[in-house]
Amino acid sequence: MSGLFVAVGDSFTEGVGDPHVHYPNQVRGWADRLARQLGRADPAWRYANLAIRSKFLDQVVTDQLDLAIAMRPTHISFAAGGNDLLSLRADVDGIATRYEAALRRLVDTGAEVVVFTTFVPQASGLLKPLVRRVEAFNSAIRDLAATHDATLVDQARMGEYDQRALWAMDRIHMSRPGHKRMAAAVAERIGVRHTLKLSNFVPNEPSGWRAAIEAEAKFVRGEVVPLVRRRLRGEYEGDTTRPKWPDPIHPADGLKRLAAEQAAVERRLKAWGEALDRV
Repeated sequence: MSGLFVAVGDSFTEGVGDPHVHYPNQVRGWADRLARQLGRADPAWRYANLAIRSKFLDQVVTDQLDLAIAMRPTHISFAAGGNDLLSLRADVDGIATRYEAALRRLVDTGAEVVVFTTFVPQASGLLKPLVRRVEAFNSAIRDLAATHDATLVDQARMGEYDQRALWAMDRIHMSRPGHKRMAAAVAERIGVRHTLKLSNFVPNEPSGWRAAIEAEAKFVRGEVVPLVRRRLRGEYEGDTTRPKWPDPIHPADGLKRLAAEQAAVERRLKAWGEALDRV
């Protein structure tokens, strides 16, 4: 089996939390890892990734869906709406309605559409409103996946993601092992054999109440407060980020080699542009 897998969405799909200097945008992520497995299963597989960090649902729909559909993929992954939930006044019902409209468009292409629930964060009282939003949105995604016959990867019910090792310091993005497990989960859901080796984890050791309070305070100061400040200032990393793989590639050719070739082309174009500016 082979086809064209196109990934659309935000930082979850771009690969934030899984740093790798030899990949575009210096991140790898589950989608790139899955693409490598697809290329190993059949060299004819092609892959594109349009996802960009910090994008809201409407931005994903406006900037990515038409491009993805025009490629005529056999498989599409769609993960968006998480950034909308982080807004101070998030309307979960409204987000779910717009999500369904996008999902309908993707399903109507005839491609297999893969969707995801969002893992429910283990949070203090400060973040309880976010937890309630995530749970409500996840419930909507489950219903929509069943209604529209989409393939669901229910991360919120994958118990292994209770392990801290699967999460980056910000507790929002998956770590390298977390992305690796997600790649395996998606491969299994779409029926592709993989060779990913997944580590076994020692259960989290319970910490005393003092240590728990200190850790939570450090997390809020170091991650939550800066995030809120950036949002209030209207600063988003995705504003200066480009898609990693905007045109279909063959993962069997080697993603690192393809990334190097892509970077070389971009350097030449930049050099030519600077030379023209000096004329």
